[in-house]
Amino acid sequence: MPYLYQHSKARLPALPRTARAIHSSGKTYKELKEECLQRGVLFEDPDFPACNSSLFFSEKPPIPFIWKRPTDIVKDPKFVLGGATRTDICQGDLGDCWLLAAIACLTLNEKTLARVVPLDQNFGPDYAGIFHFQFWQHNEWLDVVIDDRLPTFKGRLVFLHSAEHNEFWSALLEKAYAKLNGSYEALKGGSTIEAMEDFTGGVGEIYEVKKAPENFYEILEQALKRCSMVGCSIDISSAAESEAKTPFGLIKGHAYSVTGINEVSYRGRQVQLIRIRNPWGQVEWNGPWSDNSPEWRSVSLSEQRRLSQAALDDGEFWMKFEDFKVHFDKVEICNLTPDALEDSTAHKWEVTIHQGSWVRGSTAGGCRNFLETFWTNPQIKLHLTEKDDGQDDCTFIAALMQKDRRKLKKLGAEMLTIGYSIYESPGRVEHLGKDFFRYHPSKARSKTYINLREVSNRFKLPPGDYVLIPTTFEPHQEADFCLRIFSEKKAITEDLDENVAIDLPEPPSPSPQETDEEKQFRALFEQISGKDMEVSAEELEYVLNAVLKKTKNIKFKNLSLISCRNIISLMDTSGNGKLDFSEFKVFWEKMKKWINIFLQFDFDKSGSMSSYELRSALKAAGYQLSNYLLQLIVLRYSDEQFQIEFDDFLNCLIRLENASRVFQALSMKNKEFINLNIGE
Repeated sequence: MPYLYQHSKARLPALPRTARAIHSSGKTYKELKEECLQRGVLFEDPDFPACNSSLFFSEKPPIPFIWKRPTDIVKDPKFVLGGATRTDICQGDLGDCWLLAAIACLTLNEKTLARVVPLDQNFGPDYAGIFHFQFWQHNEWLDVVIDDRLPTFKGRLVFLHSAEHNEFWSALLEKAYAKLNGSYEALKGGSTIEAMEDFTGGVGEIYEVKKAPENFYEILEQALKRCSMVGCSIDISSAAESEAKTPFGLIKGHAYSVTGINEVSYRGRQVQLIRIRNPWGQVEWNGPWSDNSPEWRSVSLSEQRRLSQAALDDGEFWMKFEDFKVHFDKVEICNLTPDALEDSTAHKWEVTIHQGSWVRGSTAGGCRNFLETFWTNPQIKLHLTEKDDGQDDCTFIAALMQKDRRKLKKLGAEMLTIGYSIYESPGRVEHLGKDFFRYHPSKARSKTYINLREVSNRFKLPPGDYVLIPTTFEPHQEADFCLRIFSEKKAITEDLDENVAIDLPEPPSPSPQETDEEKQFRALFEQISGKDMEVSAEELEYVLNAVLKKTKNIKFKNLSLISCRNIISLMDTSGNGKLDFSEFKVFWEKMKKWINIFLQFDFDKSGSMSSYELRSALKAAGYQLSNYLLQLIVLRYSDEQFQIEFDDFLNCLIRLENASRVFQALSMKNKEFINLNIGE
């Protein structure tokens, strides 16, 4: 599938109070609502219509769903009833527990909730069947508008719903998120931290509970105090275990929310507890400290009230922290700011963001296991200049996110396995080549390559210059990515693939005497062209192919007529569409250099070169290209096996030289214009 190039220049993080309207009409929520009120109609969203394509892309609905507005479902619908709380989130017939766990966490922070769910919406006098929600996507906030038609069966909501049947904010939020990702089906299966980041623009960290630090309780306590969003889950060893219930009432492969952590006085000693919520709104832990366990009988009523303990079948329960570490395997924390959770002081973090692409044949080189192509991946230089306060190292978080994979599910896309490596920079401000990575080990790297939307890790490195290489695990895999660098002190980042430079060799001065090679060409020219000693494109094709066939070390296919026409357009100074012998001699000198460069990178002497070597080959010819130009050229000139034949390489160089001449001519005109203005 095609991927658009994403400019990877460092960008500032999105402003917290701006959101871009993305409706196809170009109108904002307020404009669309006002239009409906003036016309006296209820909004119907053409971007996410009430039909099967908005529900599923790989199957038909298992039952006949009917789309209904809340006003058609209940008599007195409310957007929010008695405040938006975690009990408003009950899972329906869609495998999106990861999303619901994140929504439950969202309700714990009023400010964050109000950003995602504007609470000034209602079913009152200005109701127009239109609602909006805001999500963070790849460094910007988006305002997603929807109509309020929801899928139902027998008059009940099919998917996410509130425990109160006349409350609809959570169902409408799920619909807006489904629209953002293309369909309801696109929400099946995922990681809680993915939705957490979309609700906050925060940065995630993942802990394996069995390998967590000794102060893990304090880490979680600090996270919840800072309003970080926390989720947890139990691993599965096979697909058959997915959503299997354990003897203790816990569900494997299921996303839970962590909604509280506290200590309770129990029989003269303090016991560490943690509060968990199942987004199903039911099915709870049945071990010690569960809703009706005998332990609560030894806790005073005031303590129970302080902990909001209630024996309700609402999916929420307390458990002993030691039991939590035994039964759960993974904890996901989304920090609203990337402050170190082990540290009690808050920090102001510097953030830079790079957008980029892995494109087959040019910048999709895979991980270090694939040395021949690894070096072709995008490269970002990181300048760490200031040590942390009172420390010898510089702290930063590198978070690599693959973009829009959920949205592309309907096209067969899955989450790619991604990660990154960090190398000490040799000091050159240029794309590092293959030999550098052959002889230099990495200084740091992501803990693992994994098929999650984002991979993030925290590092401490000495001040200096480093190069970060974001990659997929396998080569030739295409995706757009967003790389975020959070640093405690100011860190400067720059893309090593953005500079465009032309450094062509000076043309050789003509020799007063003809060489033997030139004498042979002159004889061939006279034979083909006649007395005027000029050849057309067809005649040039014959001349060049006749010469190349006699060259022993070349296995090229014939040059094409198009190539010969391009050669004439490059070298023809008279404008008559032909090449005279003096023009041909100048071109032949270029041709010999280009042939030698091509042979240098035709490693298997097959008559073609890997498109991944094109960057180096063009640099040898005097052209340093940005990732954008390189990706376009590879898409134009390489075949399905990422190979470039000499005829295509030749055409590429001719076009680049023509473009460089135009660029130089424009530069000269600009200089003349500036000089004239200065003279005035």
